[in-house]
Amino acid sequence: MYSRRTIVAILVVLFGLTAWPTPAGAQTRAGFGRPGELGAPVEVAGLIVPPSALQPAGRLVRHLSVDEAVTLALEQNLDLRVERLNPLIQDLSIAQARSVYAPTLSTTLLTNNRNSPSISIFDGGEIKVTDRVLSDSVDVVQELPWAGGRYSMSWDGSHRRTTNVFTSFNPVLRSNLNLAYTQPLLRNLGIDGPRLQIAITRVNREISDIQLRRTLVQTQRAVRYAYWGLVFAQSFLEVQRQSLELAEESLRNNRTRVEVGTIAPIDIVEAESEVARNEESVIIAEADVDRAEDQLRILIFDPDVSDFWSIQLQPSDSPILQARTIDVNAAVRYALDNRTDLDTLDKNIQNTDTDIRFYRNQRLPDVNLQVNYSLSGVGGTEFLRGEGFLGPITGTEQTSFGSALGDIFSNDFPNWTVGVTVAYPLGTSAAKANLQRARLERTQADVTRRSLEVRIAADVRNAGRNVATNLQRVDATESARQLAERRLEAEQRRLEVGLSTSFLVFQAQRDLGAARNRYLRAILDYTRSLVDFDAVQEVPLGGPF
Repeated sequence: MYSRRTIVAILVVLFGLTAWPTPAGAQTRAGFGRPGELGAPVEVAGLIVPPSALQPAGRLVRHLSVDEAVTLALEQNLDLRVERLNPLIQDLSIAQARSVYAPTLSTTLLTNNRNSPSISIFDGGEIKVTDRVLSDSVDVVQELPWAGGRYSMSWDGSHRRTTNVFTSFNPVLRSNLNLAYTQPLLRNLGIDGPRLQIAITRVNREISDIQLRRTLVQTQRAVRYAYWGLVFAQSFLEVQRQSLELAEESLRNNRTRVEVGTIAPIDIVEAESEVARNEESVIIAEADVDRAEDQLRILIFDPDVSDFWSIQLQPSDSPILQARTIDVNAAVRYALDNRTDLDTLDKNIQNTDTDIRFYRNQRLPDVNLQVNYSLSGVGGTEFLRGEGFLGPITGTEQTSFGSALGDIFSNDFPNWTVGVTVAYPLGTSAAKANLQRARLERTQADVTRRSLEVRIAADVRNAGRNVATNLQRVDATESARQLAERRLEAEQRRLEVGLSTSFLVFQAQRDLGAARNRYLRAILDYTRSLVDFDAVQEVPLGGPF
């Protein structure tokens, strides 16, 4: 016959075998149910995907793959919208720089009433001479986009009435056409200020395209980071809930054992403390999920939509854990050909070369060829005089303004001037100092470029190393997780036969939760390291998001 205490011990063991929670290994796999089963989380590539039953009721859920999230970001991200405007702004800067070559048209209309005292018999008046002039002019001036030339063309016409008795026309109509051209022969021949500004502005336009490409790649990286961060946060939350369920189950079992007298009541306090600790972890994990969700929504959604903050994001992709061939040398070569920071530096070097060419030209003497050609015509009321000096007026002859224009077009009264002007500063010129500075900046840029090439190679090599390291971490943390599951199972069985304590079981549960978290972190780091390896070949990473 068994004693009463022996019978109670046997009952406790049987109860523990049936009521004690299933081993950790079974919970992380078979205990989660099949994919698609409502209310059952599934494990894909080591990540625990929360069940749809955990989604808040009444909230609109948007299921997203990582590629869909990237596509939404490329369409709606606000930073990208800002960056896409920069090339358009640079186009306007080019148009502004080229506007210097637009011809300038000006016109002037003047009226003049001049009274001059007569101090000589040759002034043409007894007391004073009065002239009334109405004139107008049209001028066109243009800087030419080739060879630094400049031309001007002006036409003017006037109507003059005077009291001067010596005049042969009263009123007199005049018309003049003046053409002028200035051509640099040394300084400003190959390049000048406007052409310098246009060349630099065009390069800046290309830099804006490079910056747009950089923002595109960085946005894709940020979206993928945020997407997998949300997947990790949800998986981490599910791990914390599992740990809480284990603690609650242990609390129920301890209460049963206290009732049958196999353990001391103090073990209930310890179990309740473990439950409270895991409840806190669940609360923090839930906040982390909301935080990760907000980070993703800010990147991919337009904030002007009505449900921007209310829609729930549910990732539909899980990381693919498989070894990826990493050719670091090929990646370094690709990065040296495609990195945006290196391309930007090359464009800035191109601007420096343009500065050097400009300042070298500005050191030359300022030699300009100037050509002027003018035509004139006259008309109006001509006085016909008799014989002798200032003979009597015998009649008049009317000549129209069209006749004055005819004199111009028939080239009856041509005038021309050709000349060369030379100017050269004495002493050290500003152009010489600017040239020396530009050459030093060019040397500095060459060293900077070499240094940047070395840093780019190091960045790519480090990114490739991180991929290999994190993949090894996944394998190591997976083994650690499995060992933690086996240890918890062993401690549970030892407790059933009285060879362990609740404290050791709780410690094994904590170790299992930490091992699961490290495993999830290793998967996240591996997935993000692949994202970094692809991105670092085109843009500088600048640290994790």
